[in-house]
Amino acid sequence: MHDAIAAETRGIPAVAVMTDRFEQSAKAMAAVNGIPDYPFIMLRHPIANDSDADLAAKAEAAVNQIVELLTKRAGA
Repeated sequence: MHDAIAAETRGIPAVAVMTDRFEQSAKAMAAVNGIPDYPFIMLRHPIANDSDADLAAKAEAAVNQIVELLTKRAGA
């Protein structure tokens, strides 16, 4: 979350990606950085023991969400 917000404040479009186990931490980090409604992508936790196929499916879903967030902000 920190890196995505730091990039955004420098004018570099970014999207934070994390597992759902860290949702509350991500929201807290966004709030501390003054952007409480900063959007981010969450993957189902855990990922460490996922098969290659499961990881590929999660990555594909994340990419689609990232593209959606970036294009929404570009059009805003």
